[in-house]
Amino acid sequence: MMKRTFVFPGQGSQAVGMGKELAEAYPAAREVFDMVDEALGEKLSALIFDGPLETLTLTENAQPALMAVSVAAVRALESVTGKQLAAMGHFVAGHSLGEYSALAAARSLELEDAARLLRLRGQSMQKAVPVGAGAMCAMLGVEIELAREIAAEAAEDQVCDIANDNGGGQVVLSGDKAAVERAVAIATAKGVKRSVMLPVSAPFHCTLMAPAADAMGQALAEISLQKPSIPVIANVSAQAETDPANLRQLLVQQVTGMVRWRESMVHAADQGVTQLVELGAGKVLTGLAKRIDPRLEGVAIGAPAAIEAFAETLG
Repeated sequence: MMKRTFVFPGQGSQAVGMGKELAEAYPAAREVFDMVDEALGEKLSALIFDGPLETLTLTENAQPALMAVSVAAVRALESVTGKQLAAMGHFVAGHSLGEYSALAAARSLELEDAARLLRLRGQSMQKAVPVGAGAMCAMLGVEIELAREIAAEAAEDQVCDIANDNGGGQVVLSGDKAAVERAVAIATAKGVKRSVMLPVSAPFHCTLMAPAADAMGQALAEISLQKPSIPVIANVSAQAETDPANLRQLLVQQVTGMVRWRESMVHAADQGVTQLVELGAGKVLTGLAKRIDPRLEGVAIGAPAAIEAFAETLG
């Protein structure tokens, strides 16, 4: 069997109408949305399918919404193939909030728990820093070593951390607004091809998120985590993990820690993985695959036609 890793997108991939075709085509997918609605005590599915986009994009909505769409795609694929995800791949990995999608897909985390945790995660991340006090920027065409230098120089007496090492020369910085703005100027002076401030509501994955990490630590302590049916390549360690206690700790660290996506995908390729299958909304991670490692081929499956076509390749 071809070695594959199933990957799950993070914030920014949301779009109104995502997952709607899945819910209409597959009872197993519809059930996921119903269960998430029930867990949250509201019709998140109506917001996902019909918008408005401004409300869907709010962090506390986008996080559980993207997870719901990803898990709906997983359950649809399982219903079409008659196989569990673990029988079709070797690893799962998710970008930031996508790690919760990966854990739910691997049946380590109950779907309802994942929805409630992500709602809390979104709320606590939003509350950790006053609106406008933090910022994030993306630097394109930069290696991680230079990004570290830029972040250190820009910080001065403030916070400027590397939030995401996405691969393909894309590194995201996060921290105090003034420090991140300094980083953009420094990056330009150092010849970085392009640096842009990101339209985000909070500075994710930096030490300013410590209050949110505390909130998630308390919530995760009360949640049951099973051994995943398929190893999870974790954002914080960039290694395949299966121990529930370790996975729990890594989820807490992930709130303030760097998303080591490039290293995670290189780790997958080093284990013989040649195909990344992105389940859920959009194809951001698929687009990064080849730029991270030429050994990796990416395919995105978030709609019925793509799921049926992919199922056929499995034989």
